[in-house]
Amino acid sequence: MWILMGLLILGLGGFGAVNLSGNIRSLGTVGSKAIPVDTYARQLQNEIRAIEQQTGQPLPFARAQEIGLDRAVLQRLVRNRALDHETDLLGLSIGDTSLREEILQIGAFQGVNGEFDREGYRFALQQGGLTEAEFETSLREEAARTLLQGAIVGGVRMPPAYAETLVNYVGEQRSFTWTRLAAEDLASPISTVTDADLRSFYDANTDRFMLPATKMITYALLTPDALLGEVDVPLEEIRAEYDARSNDYSQPERRLVERLVFADEEAANQAAAALEVGGTTFRALVEDRGLTLADVDLGDVDRLELDAAGEAVFAAEVGEVKGPLPSSLGPALFRVNGILPAQNTTFEEASAELRDELALTRALRAVEVRAQDLDDQLAGGATLEQLATETKMELGTIAWDPETSEGIAAYGDFRQAAAALKPGDFPKIEQLEDGSIYAMRLDEELPERPMPFEEAAEAVRAALEAERTVAALTTQAATLVASLDEETTFETAGLTAFVETDQTRSAFINDTPQGFMAQVFDMQVGGVTVLPGEDDVVIVRLDAITPASADADSTALLSQLGAQMNQTLAQDLFNIYADDVLRRAGPQVDQRALQAVHVNFP
Repeated sequence: MWILMGLLILGLGGFGAVNLSGNIRSLGTVGSKAIPVDTYARQLQNEIRAIEQQTGQPLPFARAQEIGLDRAVLQRLVRNRALDHETDLLGLSIGDTSLREEILQIGAFQGVNGEFDREGYRFALQQGGLTEAEFETSLREEAARTLLQGAIVGGVRMPPAYAETLVNYVGEQRSFTWTRLAAEDLASPISTVTDADLRSFYDANTDRFMLPATKMITYALLTPDALLGEVDVPLEEIRAEYDARSNDYSQPERRLVERLVFADEEAANQAAAALEVGGTTFRALVEDRGLTLADVDLGDVDRLELDAAGEAVFAAEVGEVKGPLPSSLGPALFRVNGILPAQNTTFEEASAELRDELALTRALRAVEVRAQDLDDQLAGGATLEQLATETKMELGTIAWDPETSEGIAAYGDFRQAAAALKPGDFPKIEQLEDGSIYAMRLDEELPERPMPFEEAAEAVRAALEAERTVAALTTQAATLVASLDEETTFETAGLTAFVETDQTRSAFINDTPQGFMAQVFDMQVGGVTVLPGEDDVVIVRLDAITPASADADSTALLSQLGAQMNQTLAQDLFNIYADDVLRRAGPQVDQRALQAVHVNFP
């Protein structure tokens, strides 16, 4: 704390007190304590600087007010002054000797010899806009607040049962047997669904067949492809592009090569001899060096990249090892893993592809050039329909909701703009990620509404059949459950049993209904229950409950939770106490003085 106080003084050097005019010295009072203007200004400036350092951007004071930074600083200062008032009432403080020792230990006030520098101390405080008396008073008050907080939170412990209950809750396990019944397991098929059944079910469950809130949008879109017919690419430009990319179109013969380098010629010769007599393999030589094949892989290389070893390596067959041969790192063995033939693409073969690429580039530039003119036309009163008639822009409409991703809604930029589009927004030219431009207009907003029965018919049929299937399966499963006992197992009842052992609450079991594990943990050992799903049911029997184990992980978790709960409880108790102190102190803040401070911030 003391070191931080010293560094704070130096860090605020040059700022000092805000250059306030007049004789305002206090923002108000909290009990017997004044709220110093300079302290508030310094703390607020410090918070602004901290955010600027984190973001790397300047933080205007207006923006700081928007995010509530000034209020947060004032609340903290008022609370601290309330605690200072309380410590005075309680007579808490530190003596001069303790204060002196703490000041002497602050590195910011020490000279080059490591000893306390009296002049440096005075100068640092002067730069920070503090007198010695003000600084030493602030240290006393901080120490007294620390003593008060320690007295409140010292020895606060959450009962161990709290953390133990949480650990047991997380660590408990269940072993169970279950099976799934689907439509194909029905003893008899469900009744045929009629049109009247569909209409009745739809009317009773309209909320299950809703269309989302939708924006009806008209847009005009201009893509680079729309301008390709207007673009002419001179043959000379195509030839220049071909020449600039000659390395892509004319590639020499290449080899896939691995290289194992040795410290000297003797070691390389010994390795080559071992290969010749069949006593080892190239892979073994690599692994004997503590390497992997990936470590010695050169990838595909041409003859020149291998320098003096190029001729011999390119003369080798696939799988053959050559060497020792010289390399930039020393004598090495080379293994050839593949032969890549030379590739030569003539200008005539590449010209069509190059023409398309260059034309698209020109079309992109043409779209960019037209964007400003089109935007000016919109600003001058032109409609999207007029732009589509008079220009290459394509007119379209879309019923957009957050799930729409077809057509123009495939562009992320459009989806983001459509989400923000409001009634009355003026159409303007915007750019998409592929260089296309568009403008859009909100024609109508449709609220969430029932899907027309004709459109929902198939979904209604599926939902009704699933509901009837689950009901029939539940009845059938209830009969099976009644027959399951210690002597009748899942198998003897003709069911396919799945046995799960020691599963935690967070376990995921495939093909089970939502909330399955939560319901399993609510069961008693030996209990059997039926859990309905969307179109099936699950029969489950709880076989065993395994308490949380007392292993190293559980012990560590228990210790961590205990410490966290102790800290949380202590902080909550101190906050309650501090709030009561603040209420009793009766803070009074002068808003005019506060405003006088704020006008000095840029």
